[in-house]
Amino acid sequence: MKYKNFSRDFLRCDFEEGWSKWPTDSNKGVPMPMPQKACALGDKLIDLVAPIDFKFDIKLQDAIKNRCSRREFTQGFLTLKELSFLLWSTQGIIDGDITAHRTVPSANSRHPFETYLVIRRVKDLKPGVYRYLPIEHKLCIVYDDKEQAEKISTSCFEINSSQMQNAAVVFIWAAVPYRTEWRAGPYAYKFIAIDAGHICQNLYLAAEAIQAGVCAVAAYEQQAVDNLINVSGKDEFAVYLATVGKIA
Repeated sequence: MKYKNFSRDFLRCDFEEGWSKWPTDSNKGVPMPMPQKACALGDKLIDLVAPIDFKFDIKLQDAIKNRCSRREFTQGFLTLKELSFLLWSTQGIIDGDITAHRTVPSANSRHPFETYLVIRRVKDLKPGVYRYLPIEHKLCIVYDDKEQAEKISTSCFEINSSQMQNAAVVFIWAAVPYRTEWRAGPYAYKFIAIDAGHICQNLYLAAEAIQAGVCAVAAYEQQAVDNLINVSGKDEFAVYLATVGKIA
């Protein structure tokens, strides 16, 4: 987190002029950071359903028209195929280039987000906390116990407590700011905020194809959520959450 004090005045300045003023690591020839956090040696990985096997279909116009924030969910389970589809729709890779071509746009193709999942009701998965690996299209286990999963209910403010308690899955997007800083310097935080919106909107639209509801959440306790997904809160920190569940 190099650029903590950039101002709105700087963001309003001419983009090209402003860009040239900053000696970013990219301009210095420093190798770009990895596009995905590595798993620890011995971590258990879980295969997801491959995109070629997705059969979900909905007219784009209907998905856009029906999209809304839904805070009430049934006790129904998502299937592993449905979860795989939601993950691919929000951060999946659509060709062999692991950095550039994903299902969502990102400033300078930096894709600064890691996707964490608090899973309660997904068939064939134990309740717990997981991380999505878009390059491999797999899940990595952070904690595979129900007690950790239930902590999300107390990590958000009261206004969101009901949907947190009833969601089948809670998506947590955590930013690794240096991925964007490496290229964009002080513009990074503006770009990261924009990228978060791209990701969550894709989740809303994809959920319409599986009869699921989504509600984005920005009111949460930062340290509690960072602790839940086991990140430092400095070099990586939660930015945006979304609850997902089946709807009647």
